[in-house]
Amino acid sequence: MVTARFHHVSLSVADLTAQEAWYGSALGLTHVDERLEMPEAGVRTVVLSGADDLRVEFVERPGSSPAAYGDPFAATAVQTFAHLALQVPDLDAAFARLTGECGAAQVSSPAPGATEGMRYAYIADPEGNLLELIEVSRG
Repeated sequence: MVTARFHHVSLSVADLTAQEAWYGSALGLTHVDERLEMPEAGVRTVVLSGADDLRVEFVERPGSSPAAYGDPFAATAVQTFAHLALQVPDLDAAFARLTGECGAAQVSSPAPGATEGMRYAYIADPEGNLLELIEVSRG
């Protein structure tokens, strides 16, 4: 058995600067763990982290194509990562702030999950990347 621990997720983005600002403001990912430019490959990256060991790498490559999904299940039509799931302490407050103050698109409103005590909602960041927000009651 290999012992492993989650380190980060990577998102391909069209505008590295804009996504860095949005994730910093919306989710508190303000600490730059790594910044790298690879001109020979035409790629710029930044790894951001925040509280609770949440770490996201953003990779910008000119000419990349966006993937847009009308609902969370449409993303499963392609065999790749479909969304980033984030556990939040208060789903309603997080959903309201991210879709209101931070301008995230509403994909699905807060609803009960399949597991008792769990609620979820989906939003999309400014470039359309799906984020699932999950609240788990401590009962």
